[in-house]
Amino acid sequence: MDHQQLLDYIPDKTLLKDRVILVTGASDGIGRAIAKAYAQHGATVVLLSKTIKKLEAVYDEITEMGAPEPAIYPLHLEGASVHDYEKMAEIIAEQLGRLDGIALNAGWLPGYTPLKYYDVEMWSKALTTNLHANFLIVKACLPLLEKADDAAVIFSSHAASEAYNGAYGVAKAGSDALLKIMADEYSDKPFIRVNGIDTGPVRTHLRTHHFPGEDPDTLAKPEAFTGAYLYFMGSDAGTQTGEIIRFERLPGDACWLGACPRI
Repeated sequence: MDHQQLLDYIPDKTLLKDRVILVTGASDGIGRAIAKAYAQHGATVVLLSKTIKKLEAVYDEITEMGAPEPAIYPLHLEGASVHDYEKMAEIIAEQLGRLDGIALNAGWLPGYTPLKYYDVEMWSKALTTNLHANFLIVKACLPLLEKADDAAVIFSSHAASEAYNGAYGVAKAGSDALLKIMADEYSDKPFIRVNGIDTGPVRTHLRTHHFPGEDPDTLAKPEAFTGAYLYFMGSDAGTQTGEIIRFERLPGDACWLGACPRI
């Protein structure tokens, strides 16, 4: 599929029926949008974020749609230990019996700072939240993914290897490398489909916080990228793995066909 076909992709409503999918950063932005989309297509979604109140709001939105009841798993990625992630995987196995996919979407951007002035503690926090946590989640959940018939992992990527991106840029480059390594290691048996999606600038609170002078209406909403996140999570993607799809900046009125069909 080319980029436009991914944006326009509309699967069958049963695409993710009976699957369990973990979504990190599910309380807001892209995470919230894709968690709702996965639920709409039949998945039981494990909503992971640090803010319980926001997770409860997403939980309510999903249950009001008549989708499978999601699970809430509050976890602060910055302070979580190896044991915390192992416990998370154990609870998913005990209470839900399986795990078919992970959308690694959580992220934190402390600000744009020259390396010369970068606070060391902030550097560590950014690497932990944006890179190390992804590795720990994947490592803890691999035994479950290896048992799934059509396992998939999606990284929310970001090309950020530019001046002033600091630890965030380093972490995102590291996550891209982690993606490639994992895709290569799981390219045969057991097979796990591993891909990345870089939406480019998108209308989120994180973007608005760091670009307060930018008109948010000029940016696409997170829901505009629903098709791509559904495609790589579902079986229609087949053995397509190890790819990072990077979208150019979409206009503010961009909309997923499944939500607002074009006339």
